[in-house]
Amino acid sequence: MALKDRLDAIEADITTLNVDAIVNAANSALLPGGGVDGAIRRRAGAELDQELRDIGGCTEGTAVITPGYRLPCAYVIHTVAPIWAGKQAGQNEALARCYESALKLAQANNIRSIAFPAIGTGAYRWPADTAAKIAFDTVVNHLRKSEIPAAVTFCCFSRVDRERYADLIAGLRD
Repeated sequence: MALKDRLDAIEADITTLNVDAIVNAANSALLPGGGVDGAIRRRAGAELDQELRDIGGCTEGTAVITPGYRLPCAYVIHTVAPIWAGKQAGQNEALARCYESALKLAQANNIRSIAFPAIGTGAYRWPADTAAKIAFDTVVNHLRKSEIPAAVTFCCFSRVDRERYADLIAGLRD
């Protein structure tokens, strides 16, 4: 299968997707938040909140995995982006590690399909173009080396975001 065929960009509510795992843009304390995190927690139920309290935290650029509970997906992978502070040294690499960590957990748990939101572009204020390019490049680099996951979806909140990822996918040379 061509690399381009393993990627998709859609405009949807990530909590409704029928994939093996979705990724949550969490905070480092794994406490309830807004945006993607709030939507995932509301749909998954109190069991997810309790599990994340038990885990206790997650450092920037790393990820932890939980069951999906009441979500249609089997798993939720929670990762913590750095807060955008301009073009500080190491910041792009820290955001890339969010994607790398999530993909490594997917691989370790034989997750065949995964959906990512635009990590860091909400409350953490990452410029959408910068974050999309980092996300796309990191995912493509992983997929070039691994069969798992077999399918990656960039699940976007807006048409503009979906088009941004779709353009990146369209420009991919296998």
